[in-house]
Amino acid sequence: MSVPALGARGVRRWWRSSLRVRVIVTTMLLGSIVTAIIGSILFAQVAEGLVRQAVTAATNDAAQEVRSAQELFDAANRSDDTSLNALADGIMGEIAPADQSLRPTLLTRSLGNDHDARITTLGSDGVDLDDIPVALAEALEDDPSNQQVMVTDVVLGAAGTAVASVVVGARVDISRAGPHNLYLIYPMIREQGTIDLIRQWFAVGGLALLGLTGAVAWVATSMVARPVGQAARVSQQMARGHLGERLSVRGSDELDQLAMSFNTMADSIQSQIRQLETLSILQQRFVSDVSHELRTPLTTIRMAGEVLHASRDDFTAPVGRAAELLYEELDRFEELLTELLEISRYDSGAADLEIDEIDLRGVIRQVVGSLTELSRHMGSEVKLALPDRPVLVEVDQRRVSRIMRNVVANALDHGEGKPIQICLAEREEAVAVTVRDHGVGLTRDQADMVFDRFWRGDPARNRTTGGTGLGLAISLEDAHLHGGHLQVAGRPGEGAVFRLTLPRRQDTPLTTQPGPVPFDPAQDTRMPEVAVGARPERTP
Repeated sequence: MSVPALGARGVRRWWRSSLRVRVIVTTMLLGSIVTAIIGSILFAQVAEGLVRQAVTAATNDAAQEVRSAQELFDAANRSDDTSLNALADGIMGEIAPADQSLRPTLLTRSLGNDHDARITTLGSDGVDLDDIPVALAEALEDDPSNQQVMVTDVVLGAAGTAVASVVVGARVDISRAGPHNLYLIYPMIREQGTIDLIRQWFAVGGLALLGLTGAVAWVATSMVARPVGQAARVSQQMARGHLGERLSVRGSDELDQLAMSFNTMADSIQSQIRQLETLSILQQRFVSDVSHELRTPLTTIRMAGEVLHASRDDFTAPVGRAAELLYEELDRFEELLTELLEISRYDSGAADLEIDEIDLRGVIRQVVGSLTELSRHMGSEVKLALPDRPVLVEVDQRRVSRIMRNVVANALDHGEGKPIQICLAEREEAVAVTVRDHGVGLTRDQADMVFDRFWRGDPARNRTTGGTGLGLAISLEDAHLHGGHLQVAGRPGEGAVFRLTLPRRQDTPLTTQPGPVPFDPAQDTRMPEVAVGARPERTP
């Protein structure tokens, strides 16, 4: 992944992780937009006012200068062209200021002038006829009786700097030479300086206002974010089991009312959790006590049942069949009591491991051997795929054998007489046993419930093994007790796959959930990707 992508992801994570940051950045962004809009409008108004003032002053001054120039031209009477040029140059010198750069002037022949006598174009230093817009000359030609004004950039001085200026054009009539255009240029240097100063102050004021907006947003969000953050921390503490945590209430505003409502809700939740814990303890104690108390009458019933079963040939057919059914159901009843006791140990946290280092291949072979009669009865062949070398793991052999027995018996019971595959894969840190059948299979919803207590995929189905509905639930608890995982996948009509993943050593259990169970038979022997770590301490 590229660095810009990582940076963008980090910015998004930072943006989403803080309410205060989102509020402050959004407020400053909106404040910047509003400030820019208002500042632009005000700046435009100020600039327009300065230009309007400069135009008014320029037109007034130009009108006076044009009148003076016309009077001087009217008073003079020269006959030759040379004298006429000298006269025009002298008059232009008289109306020009001492510093010509303050108000340059330009005298040129009008567009419609067809007189024979000609006066050369006269202008202040640094001013050229090309600097005068053609549109201004055309406007004078259309309306020679009035002044024509235009604001444009004019290149002034030896440096050739373009300066925004007010150019005023007026018509003067020169004897023998005819009508000429007199242009007076008023550079808006002072106005430009004022505008630049205002622009700087607008920028400084905008930055100051932006900072003030950020500070106000920080203070405002702190007043809201601090109680919200406290509520988040208290919620996290409650989620960790510290149910006595509460929010502090100092007043009666909206946030304090929210805190009071939160505390009321927390009190209600704590009360309900305590009730549920009490009920759970009573339920666990009831199951344990009932299981223990039933063992004594069960022993008596078993002894009587065995006597009746041994003498069943002496009874009539119905009574003999009843004796057989009683004997068979006693085994199921005893198994149910044993599993109820085991479940109660898990619920109370009393279950523990008796760790030994064993060869897992031997456990699998022993389980398969104990189920030979069931396999023969169901007509399913059990195929083993085991490594050639010993697979040593630290486990509680009794519990792992129980997991394998429950899973394999379940596969035989639902395998529809088709082959059962048992595969053992290993890595340096973990091992995995996969049991695959090709029977009725499981839907996705059934796979999610297969480890629930007393759940059966089809309650009406004839169960040859006579299970209690607790075997797979206990197997899942046994796997978790080892720090491992027991997973299932299936497809209707194609079978089911159970996978048991265990760490090799109990001081380095699996720290991540293995990936989904592969349903393809060619992938059954693959070892799932897992990570291991230090085993956390179990709390009683």
